[in-house]
Amino acid sequence: MQERKLVAEKEIEVNVYDIDAMGIVSNIVYVRWFEDLRTAFINQYMTYSEMMKFNISPILMRTEADYKVPLTIHDKPVGRCWLVKVSRMKWELEFEIATEDKVHCTGYQKGGFYNVVDEKIAQTPKVFLEI
Repeated sequence: MQERKLVAEKEIEVNVYDIDAMGIVSNIVYVRWFEDLRTAFINQYMTYSEMMKFNISPILMRTEADYKVPLTIHDKPVGRCWLVKVSRMKWELEFEIATEDKVHCTGYQKGGFYNVVDEKIAQTPKVFLEI
């Protein structure tokens, strides 16, 4: 098993627009929460404005979500993001959306960085390699 490092954690507010007609959180919302967690992680080390100075942007290559137990608007979930792997050309993250006693969704993303001028995959910034 790979070692993973918790790199972001935040309380999540379930909004009215997050729920479906049955009163549960829509599956696509979890992917948005993964994005919020990934952004919180990245911004700790390098903001998007700083990345643009180097003409790079983070990109996604894969997203997976495993839905376990439905969430409702009454729940108080917490999102967690772990850095599982980082290399010269890509990174891997794992996610968990949970309440106090249940894991509601787990997920995985693989991505990298993209040079917006050269229009090709860029090397992972050194600051992320040192985490």
